[in-house]
Amino acid sequence: MHGANYRTGNGQPYTRKEYIKGKPQIKIAKFSGGKRDDYDYCVQLCSNEKMQIRHMAIESARLSANKKIEQVAGETGYFSQLRVYPHILLRENKMIATAGADRLQEGMRGAFGKAVSLAARVDNGQVIMEAFVKKEHLEFAKKALHGACVKLPITPTIKVIKIIPIKPASA
Repeated sequence: MHGANYRTGNGQPYTRKEYIKGKPQIKIAKFSGGKRDDYDYCVQLCSNEKMQIRHMAIESARLSANKKIEQVAGETGYFSQLRVYPHILLRENKMIATAGADRLQEGMRGAFGKAVSLAARVDNGQVIMEAFVKKEHLEFAKKALHGACVKLPITPTIKVIKIIPIKPASA
């Protein structure tokens, strides 16, 4: 199974997991990490194109980014969140490619395929992951999300958004 076969989302997404026996487990351990707090900046990892990203790539990118930010800011110095969920079931009709396999295969008869993986469809400009950090950890967060880009099948952009605190209105 090659990743290039599943990069583009062709056709209708297949998400009806209740009809499939032996559906794959999601590999993403947690969707948010760190500590919720008042932070100065939000660093976002945004998609540049419409594509499918498999759940193993999402988890790998999350682990990579969180580990790098945690080394500098500590466990409570940041908050990260995944903004995509892998709903799409990817199926594969496995074929035997050895000598004598022609007597064992059925060809295209009943070629629905078995569920092999899960994927998330992302649109152009959609946020994949975001990290909230203080001003002193901003450069490290950008480097961490840049390192997470390597794990994804696309070349996303990194956006930095300054968070403006809301002051309560005095009566």
